[in-house]
Amino acid sequence: MTNTDVSVPLVPLKGIELEIGGMTCASCAARIEKKLNKLDGVTATVNYATEKAKVTVPEDYDPALLVAEVVKTGYTAELPKPKEGAPAKTVADDDPELRSLRQRLIGAVVLSVPVIAMAMVPALQFTYWQWASLTLAAPVIVWAAWPFHKAAFINLRHGAATMDTLISMGTGAAFLWSLYALFFGTAGVPGMKHPFELTLAPSDGAANIYLEVAAGVTMFILAGRYFEKRSKRQAGAALRALLEMGAKDVSIVRDGVETLIPIDDLSVGDEFLVRPGEKIATDGVVVHGTSAVDASMLTGESVPVEVAEGDGVTGATINAGGRLLVRATRVGGDTQLAQMAKLVEEAQTGKAEVQRLADRISGVFVPIVIGIAVVTLGAWLGAGFPATAAFTAAVAVLVIACPCALGLATPTALLVGTGRGAQMGILIKGPEVLESTRKVDTIVLDKTGTVTTGKMTLVDAVAVEGTKHATLLRLAGALEDASEHPIAQAIAKAAVQEGGSLPTPESFTNIEGRGVEGRIEGHDVLVGRESLLLERGIEITDALAAAGREAQAGGKTVVVAAWDGAARGILVVADTVKPTSAEAIVGLKALGLTPVLLTGDNEAVARQIAGEVGIDEVIAEVLPSEKVDVVKRLQAEGRVVAMVGDGVNDAPALAAADLGLAMGTGTDVAIEASDLTLVKGDLRGAVDAIRLSRRTLGTIRTNLFWAFAYNVAAIPIAAFGMLNPMLAGAAMAFSSVFVVGNSLRLRGFRSVTAD
Repeated sequence: MTNTDVSVPLVPLKGIELEIGGMTCASCAARIEKKLNKLDGVTATVNYATEKAKVTVPEDYDPALLVAEVVKTGYTAELPKPKEGAPAKTVADDDPELRSLRQRLIGAVVLSVPVIAMAMVPALQFTYWQWASLTLAAPVIVWAAWPFHKAAFINLRHGAATMDTLISMGTGAAFLWSLYALFFGTAGVPGMKHPFELTLAPSDGAANIYLEVAAGVTMFILAGRYFEKRSKRQAGAALRALLEMGAKDVSIVRDGVETLIPIDDLSVGDEFLVRPGEKIATDGVVVHGTSAVDASMLTGESVPVEVAEGDGVTGATINAGGRLLVRATRVGGDTQLAQMAKLVEEAQTGKAEVQRLADRISGVFVPIVIGIAVVTLGAWLGAGFPATAAFTAAVAVLVIACPCALGLATPTALLVGTGRGAQMGILIKGPEVLESTRKVDTIVLDKTGTVTTGKMTLVDAVAVEGTKHATLLRLAGALEDASEHPIAQAIAKAAVQEGGSLPTPESFTNIEGRGVEGRIEGHDVLVGRESLLLERGIEITDALAAAGREAQAGGKTVVVAAWDGAARGILVVADTVKPTSAEAIVGLKALGLTPVLLTGDNEAVARQIAGEVGIDEVIAEVLPSEKVDVVKRLQAEGRVVAMVGDGVNDAPALAAADLGLAMGTGTDVAIEASDLTLVKGDLRGAVDAIRLSRRTLGTIRTNLFWAFAYNVAAIPIAAFGMLNPMLAGAAMAFSSVFVVGNSLRLRGFRSVTAD
């Protein structure tokens, strides 16, 4: 009898991250991914945006095999060497690939401009100008355009065609034909001219050179590729900014002696001091002291968290109150800050990259053009024309198919669109961002600092009968002015705004975590929690207690003021809604978007804020990791999600969303993790940002259409052998002028809030 119940041993797996180089489009990423997944036991995903491959392999798998497979495919790969606790890849200021691209661009600009000028302006065509053009153009076409030729060769090996194929084919054909005309035709004779004629007349092509077409195309498309690559290189900036938020040094206490050491030398179990206003160095537990900790960057809650002995605290949050002694429980890569950095990185790596439209068009356009060139060659030879004339017509088809305007289509629209955006306080990061704005149907809004101001403000003061409102504010404000607590500062600020300068307390005592007391103008004043006053035997009237409960039910913070042994009033403090938020919600709904309020704050506060601005859908009391889950859940429901936030706690969700918008008044981490930044911190900017992005995308699409259309229209002329150099140059120039002119129309974009 055969035993069929054979258990298959589970093979332990490990994750490996490869840094990929040499990719020029999304199809490159797909090609590498396909190759890696063919290896036994390997599961891989490759992301073009972050230039990384995430690979799962058996634990004993040699990573060198993965690197070798990528290299065999025609790209570069290396294993990152991360510092413990840091993200795997940081972007070097002097990136070799970016530096190489910049050098090629500078060289192309310097050499191409004279070539184009001589070809287009007959007055500049001196006796041996054609040979000078060759000298200048050759390095551009061979060296500067090398990345395009290399990518085209890799694509050819895999039977694919992209924009790189089109550029390489067109520039190569123009260059090789120009060499033929110079060395074997009549184009190299002294005094040769390209007269300014746009006539259609058959020619054997031996007197024509197309060096300016090849050099110009290379220059313009290199410029577009350089700016795109530079934008992409910012992907790791969010992670660097996130890790830099932590404290750099820490005051530890060992054997009763305080010593300042670098944060990297801190160990689990060490006790360290945190003074008011300082960052908490790492995750830990309070050993001694009480204070208020501003944890809004992690939790999203605007009200500082009161902590005492035994309470946990998180690294990089701010100690807003008293002096704390903390015992470290997690350090380095185990801290909540490091875990958040990992969340951001995973969200960025998993973000789907929109494949460039030009590549998709080229994939169809290139085979068609090659087919037309072959048919043209066969037709001319079949009709009995000389081989020279037949090859001239076929090469002319390839030359005119290389659209110079394609190199300008995206960069010029982006340049004008982003420039106009910058004037309006909107920063757009790259072309892939624009595709998302067209499809977005849901916009998730963080509450604190996005819909609200993110700052504690006195919103109400209720005095008992017989006590003047001004006196309540004056005495309570004077006492609170001596405290560093954010709630105290909000009360003091309101008191100054209403009554001017405040008296100086004759005495002051901070009852940590509960309130303050002191003597002011002969009165013994106490301001704090209701429980503190009851402990001191001070009765609170039913009217005051009812007003306090009503305010707390709306998510507000209430403190009670008393002097001379009697309760005199309550002070209500809250994070207030920005004046423009309700108008912004109306604008977002007009764009067809469904707003969702997402916050770490409690349900009561969230509902109250949502009601004020007109948001129906509310998701409250969520942690940073849960914000990412919410975004992913909405995406799983088929929604295309935009996220607006301002804090570190929003960064992972901003990176995971289809479109991330950061308030410029927020943290660097949120800004770097986002796709769009609203410099002014006004939510109405989100409406303008999406409108401008959609308009810019529409302009790019129009540019791409006309960039091809002009050349497509000229292909029949080339096929009939009537393409002269001036016509080729004019088609290039006219399509470029149209593209630039169309892009410049974006300068007239106006804000919905403009008067």
